[in-house]
Amino acid sequence: MAILQLETGPRFTALEDIARELAPLGIELNHWPLGDEPEMGSLLAQPALDEAEKATVLEALDTYFETLKATAGYQSRDLIALHPQVPNLEALLAKFDKIHTHADDEVRYIIDGEGVFGFVRPDGSQVRLTVQPEEYINVPAGTEHWFYLTAARRIKAIRYFSGTDGWTPEYTGRQIRVPAMA
Repeated sequence: MAILQLETGPRFTALEDIARELAPLGIELNHWPLGDEPEMGSLLAQPALDEAEKATVLEALDTYFETLKATAGYQSRDLIALHPQVPNLEALLAKFDKIHTHADDEVRYIIDGEGVFGFVRPDGSQVRLTVQPEEYINVPAGTEHWFYLTAARRIKAIRYFSGTDGWTPEYTGRQIRVPAMA
């Protein structure tokens, strides 16, 4: 269940409320079920996946990818699995924990673990959105945001791409004002 915390106000957990609050940014947030296949549950319980296991997970969830290809022109996808044993995890995460934008949409389907996106809204206020399994998020190109892992320090997400360019973070220099969520 996603959790949206406003900078100076309430916390929202209902998808409709979160969607309303994020609408001025054009952010899309949806619930996408993972299904109940035992093999999928077993794979997602593992901290790390080898390439064959990643391919199995991707293929099992390709219905979503096929829809995105047909409706939004996405061309490729991969699965990223972050956990404390990933070499240079802190250096990797440090690229995204400052306010930045991308030239392309940032599209994620969270399938295990959790992470936090922070956003700068049009009025300059900031919000934090904790994303969890079965949540799909599309952050439009040019949206000021940042990302970090929660205290659990693990997430598995399918990333969808419309091309190969546009993934270098462009830092805005704006400071994060909302404290990190655990």
